[in-house]
Amino acid sequence: MAKRKSLKSDSCPVARSLDVVGDRWSLLIIRDAFDGMRRFGEFQKSLGVARNILADRLQTLVAEGILEVAPASDGTAYQEYLLSAKGEGLFTVVVGLRQWGEKYLFSKGEAFSRMLESASGKPVQKIELRSREGRLLGPADTVVRKVDSKQDS
Repeated sequence: MAKRKSLKSDSCPVARSLDVVGDRWSLLIIRDAFDGMRRFGEFQKSLGVARNILADRLQTLVAEGILEVAPASDGTAYQEYLLSAKGEGLFTVVVGLRQWGEKYLFSKGEAFSRMLESASGKPVQKIELRSREGRLLGPADTVVRKVDSKQDS
């Protein structure tokens, strides 16, 4: 299998982000960490992923500063994986993927897990992109200013 090209120096923030968390196992580990999972065995049981792949993804997420390793909170010899502030910054990304999936990937009437506000038990409001003045923005309302690669040379 050919090694994929690194996007760590790409001028696009989406490309750099995908270089770190762009495979399904990494995002599912992060999802499970938001759901309170902390131990290797918990992730493995939840995901059903091969142990070597899980170990590799956990190592990468720790190296990237998304997860931190800590001694087990129950005093055992195990270690736990905790979301760092950088990892917690992915919360809206995970919620955005969840909400997109709810809208487009389930048949009418098909059951799926729900995200609820813990204090009220009510469904979480849909994430929306708004202007500084509060106006709802769509793709036609935004533009990305690309970096001129000729200036970088």
